[in-house]
Amino acid sequence: MAYPTPAVTTTTAATFIPEIWSDEVIAAYKKNLVAANLFKKMSFKGKKGDVIHIPKPLRGSASVKAASTAVTLIAGTATEQLVNINKHYEYSRFIEDIVEVQALSSLRRFYTDDAGYALAKQVDTDLVQLGRTFNLGAATAAYTKGYIGTNGTTLYVAGSNNEAVLTDAAIRRTIQRLDDNDVPTEGRFFLVPPSARNTLMGLDRYTAMDFVGEAGNANTIRNGQIGNLYGMPVYVSSNADTTSGSAAARVCLMGHEDAAVLVEQMGVRSQTQYKQDHLSTLYTSDTIYGVQELRDDSAFALVVPA
Repeated sequence: MAYPTPAVTTTTAATFIPEIWSDEVIAAYKKNLVAANLFKKMSFKGKKGDVIHIPKPLRGSASVKAASTAVTLIAGTATEQLVNINKHYEYSRFIEDIVEVQALSSLRRFYTDDAGYALAKQVDTDLVQLGRTFNLGAATAAYTKGYIGTNGTTLYVAGSNNEAVLTDAAIRRTIQRLDDNDVPTEGRFFLVPPSARNTLMGLDRYTAMDFVGEAGNANTIRNGQIGNLYGMPVYVSSNADTTSGSAAARVCLMGHEDAAVLVEQMGVRSQTQYKQDHLSTLYTSDTIYGVQELRDDSAFALVVPA
């Protein structure tokens, strides 16, 4: 049997204890999720199948009730959204016995943190890339239905690299788009790349206390949240999508939790298997899930410079 490569050697690894590995990977995974905490999340754990059907009932409207007449019945029309559970990602390390004995335990924490981070990054990436289809956009990094950051009204053209710095006018215009589409205020969010956060921090409006947090810095940044803007929580993520333009612009997403869904069929699972022929242990963490746009008119993209 060929020796597995790349293998963790005494110079690159740590002491691993399976139970601690599992708990620490899950903790690191949850800590590093950003987009996955913003959109709807559904559990499909323990269930068989590779497709989940999510009903999408249509909104009704009020009718005038005239005297001596029957009520107006609303037809029970509804559609459904199919979510394919087709994403399976893993993170594996091969640890020699001598490493178990000699390496510092602090390095174990590095690998468990790295496993959680890697899996969380992949889940977040798959979710933020759904922004390509919002507002009836094509499912490409060209962001054919995204708007530029200057005004929120001019469409982004990847071939022209017309992305622009985020402005208050573009933010307010995008909020209006959500309002016009009757998107509930509760559950909204604004996800920005680091470059847009830098822009916001340079504007007086957003460095006021109501944006940066409570007096005395009593608030703590959790899961990427950096403040509130017009009543919406603002999150920063290095996983914000990148366009296909030659300038590789970045994408801000403003929307509602119902715009997309993450369906987990198997949460983060950690396993070990001892390989006696190599006097080593294989450690693997993996997860199975699916992501899907739910409500096309409940989120919009603003394209800004990287």
